[in-house]
Amino acid sequence: MAIHGVLRLGEICVRVLDIEAARRHYGEYLGLIETGRDDDGKTYYKAWDEHDCHSVVIRQADQCGVDYVAFKVLDDDTLSALDQRLQDYGVETRQIPSGTYARSGRRVEFTLPTGHVCQLYAFKEQVGNGMDAANPGTIPDDGYIKGMRIIRLDHCLLGGRDIAASRDLFIKVFGFNLTEELQDHESRAPLATFVSCSNKPHDIAFVAQPEDGKLHHMSFLLESVNDLYHAADRMGKYDIPIDFGPNRHGVTRGATVYFFDPSGNRNEVFTGGYVYYPDNPALIWDTSKFGNALFSQGNVVVPSFLNVLT
Repeated sequence: MAIHGVLRLGEICVRVLDIEAARRHYGEYLGLIETGRDDDGKTYYKAWDEHDCHSVVIRQADQCGVDYVAFKVLDDDTLSALDQRLQDYGVETRQIPSGTYARSGRRVEFTLPTGHVCQLYAFKEQVGNGMDAANPGTIPDDGYIKGMRIIRLDHCLLGGRDIAASRDLFIKVFGFNLTEELQDHESRAPLATFVSCSNKPHDIAFVAQPEDGKLHHMSFLLESVNDLYHAADRMGKYDIPIDFGPNRHGVTRGATVYFFDPSGNRNEVFTGGYVYYPDNPALIWDTSKFGNALFSQGNVVVPSFLNVLT
């Protein structure tokens, strides 16, 4: 399928309580590549196989959580068209000039029904993935891939009250597809909903929570189950608190480990999952199979996984 319009989740900015501890976590332990720092105290990271100069931004704050998520779109004309579609849908947009955000072009900002700040952008400086574009080979030089061997920022799960409204905005305005949904088995109300603009099982997801603007997790792709266990070994070595895993999701079928950064923001590393096409039926789970939907190996419901958000 041709990917156009919104391309991917391109950036997430999270608040941390101790910037030095967070730099050790994301840089040394996870192995993300630091690409810059600014006078506002932000630190910028990319995964090894990402070409854009950064995808993860951390900043010191008094409260942890998420500042914003940002999606990259195909080009500037697409950015203008999506801005107009948002306004036609009744969403107020804010224009952010080029250069306001580091090494990035102009952005369109708006607030989701779940209270999250979301941005669209078409341009960000590219620094490559350690390999030439001509005759690149298969791996970069020794030392470029390190830590947990993370390939890319993949998706995020955000928490709030009206998740159906945020779901519908991504579907009706941006052309995302509903891939999976967890519903209450009696009322059929959505408890978690997953939407995709690509071949992935989801590019963003929403989980019902009593408070808006919450972050459940940001997720990083690994190449293999072997890399998943390597990442889990590093969590043990460096005393990184694990929430749950290794296990396998029923939803998305990904093999996963969830863990926390030093400020309490939840991270995920995962591998696998199915290839999605727009003619796939939406997969609907209900709470009669709650454990199987969450973690299929043992069919368990982990209280912290449901209740801890930042």
